Amino acid sequence: MGIEEKPESREALPIPAGTTSCAFPEGGLQAWLTVLGVWITQFSTFGYTNAYGVYNDFYVREYMVNKYTSSQMSWVGSVQLMLVLSVGLISGRLYDTGYFYHLMIGGAILFIFCLFMLSLTQPGQYYQIILAQGFGAGLAIGLVYVPGISVVSHYFQCRRPFAMGVATSGSGLGGVIQPIMLNKLFHGPVGFHNGVRISAAFNAGLLLIAIPLMRTRLPPSPRKGGNVFLDMSRFFREGIYATTVAGTIITVAGLFFPVFFLQLNAVKNGISSDVAFYAVGFSFIPSGIPVMNVFTVVGRIFWPAIVPWIGIYNVVIACVGICSILIFCSIAVKTVAATFTFAALYGLFAGGYMGLFAPMIGSLARKDSEIGARMGICFTFTGKL
Repeated sequence: MGIEEKPESREALPIPAGTTSCAFPEGGLQAWLTVLGVWITQFSTFGYTNAYGVYNDFYVREYMVNKYTSSQMSWVGSVQLMLVLSVGLISGRLYDTGYFYHLMIGGAILFIFCLFMLSLTQPGQYYQIILAQGFGAGLAIGLVYVPGISVVSHYFQCRRPFAMGVATSGSGLGGVIQPIMLNKLFHGPVGFHNGVRISAAFNAGLLLIAIPLMRTRLPPSPRKGGNVFLDMSRFFREGIYATTVAGTIITVAGLFFPVFFLQLNAVKNGISSDVAFYAVGFSFIPSGIPVMNVFTVVGRIFWPAIVPWIGIYNVVIACVGICSILIFCSIAVKTVAATFTFAALYGLFAGGYMGLFAPMIGSLARKDSEIGARMGICFTFTGKL
């Protein structure tokens, strides 16, 4: 597979004029291979972002002990997440204009490079960590995030929420496997530096498999006047789009709070670090699986599956409303049972929002060649938080 895209791979299938039926493949070998490729990419990149709670706990209690507080170290994860979403303004529009493989390959290379740079950081050197993990890895994941999700829309229309939900569930499972792997590596004989290198090599192998699986199908949008960026005001003149973006900004402002702080909160309330880890990063089996991320995977698949019967906005509103109630309830989470119960419930409903975020924005596009731009603009505004 080369960088240059072949024209024949991007030709749209004929869509009968005036039809309201699904004119997309809605499945097929290449469609599901693309979903698989996106799933693996989400596992390796955004799934790694979901594992930052392990890094934050390690930094505060061992790597940066007595030098930086949890609040200060959380800036690394916050900067990373901000860039993952904000870079979508650029990557989304570039995806629409035909640079899908450029973004995926470039972002993958930068991501692995930054992980190896993170493995070279020294204890107490805050600037090294925030440069490699915050800015570098955040930029890299941002380059692949929106294009990876958007390419699923080339093959699905009626089943788009479900297909995107399945694809994005990779980040949820990544949030299960990656924290377990990192936690065992950091606190075992391997140690932090070699542990990061092992995780970098592991994710590099997965990305080498994922990128060739993904294929674009629809033609790129035309470039106007040499400027690849659309006039954003055209989207915000649509009331439903502007309202959705505003609602998304408010939601994301608080959605990831438990992801970053539940493990540390449990430790501070006297729960052992191992048990606290399995609440974020519960244990159904002796070896333990991070319960919040397990239920995030379930939520990403279950809630999109019922969208055809209930409606995407109704499902999103229900999930967000319950998440907000649960965050207030987290004040009373002080025991092992309460921690596991909170993690399971929050993961289930937060996963529903995460799985429906992209198809909700994509459903507002008037044509498929602007899905990337619409997603990128919305993600950029949410990332600035």
